Amino acid sequence: MTGLRTGWTTGTCASAAAKAAVEGLVTGARPDHIEVALPSGRRVTFPVVGDADPATAVVVKDAGDDPDCTDGAHMTAAAAWSAGGQGIELRAGDGIGVVTRPGLGLAIGSASITAVPRRMITAAVAEVAGHDREALDVTFSVPGGEEMAAHTSNARLGIVGGISILGTTGIVRPFSTAAYRASVVQQVDVAAAGGERLVVLATGSRSDAAAQRLRPELDPVCFVEVGDYTGVALRRAVAGGMTDVLWVGMAGKIAKLAAGVLMTHFRRSFVDGAVLASVAVAAGAPAEVLAAATETATARHFFEVCTERSAIAPLALLCQRAAEACRAYVGGALAVDVVMVDFDGAAVVARGAAPVTP
Repeated sequence: MTGLRTGWTTGTCASAAAKAAVEGLVTGARPDHIEVALPSGRRVTFPVVGDADPATAVVVKDAGDDPDCTDGAHMTAAAAWSAGGQGIELRAGDGIGVVTRPGLGLAIGSASITAVPRRMITAAVAEVAGHDREALDVTFSVPGGEEMAAHTSNARLGIVGGISILGTTGIVRPFSTAAYRASVVQQVDVAAAGGERLVVLATGSRSDAAAQRLRPELDPVCFVEVGDYTGVALRRAVAGGMTDVLWVGMAGKIAKLAAGVLMTHFRRSFVDGAVLASVAVAAGAPAEVLAAATETATARHFFEVCTERSAIAPLALLCQRAAEACRAYVGGALAVDVVMVDFDGAAVVARGAAPVTP
């Protein structure tokens, strides 16, 4: 997507708000604009607003053209000297999440501020407070942050009370696949750190809802919306010591997995009619089903003909081959079961497990 406007991460906005708040604390006058450094070294300037307290500063997040639920968030920082602490303490106020589970690389009970933003904030504050001044507390808050967090994966990750302060480059790139990939990795890591050995992967909200209906007894942390990043999730599950995967999705993605395509974005892969035809032949499906395998470029048509003819065996075989491909991708390190749901995510249509033995 070219020509789209980039924006700023919550981490960048937090570093700007923190620096402005500390400058207000040190000088008694909050600045109208503040300059901070990105991880690349590039320096950028933000307008600053606030109330009568010069040690409180607000930077309004601009996510550019990215459909980010935190776009327009009023990232607020309040600075105060600390009598008993050491260095700079970053705290969570209203609307900022608090960590309650291991696996995020953050202390339980701490503000959900990841490593790069922490470094950015500390460096920005040091520019106005110096390294040898008294200890500082900086408390972040975002009005409406808890409602914003409902549109993220924070609840599943055990981050409660609001949004996280995130970012690796300081810049939001619209529709960033890197950001989604990082989210998948983070979710699997948290499940593994919690001792879970089964992870449930789904491609989107409808298949995720179906997965939760299938396994309601599981902790919500076990469910991960992987989008197109099945391969990433599988590798991470192995690295975390997990043993089992339940993958839930629809016919199109399953057909791609069956063909050995573990990055399933429509622009990077396509449904191979030969794969659909092979499962139709192997299952002894009616002629109409075999014809549907190559009549169009969509697995949906094949799915619909199979279900209309009550020919579920090809779909079950497709699930089995997808499971086998996933298992082969990680060298047999995971037991994998693939479940196909309909295009509303309302009903389980077929499933197939990869053999556990090599």
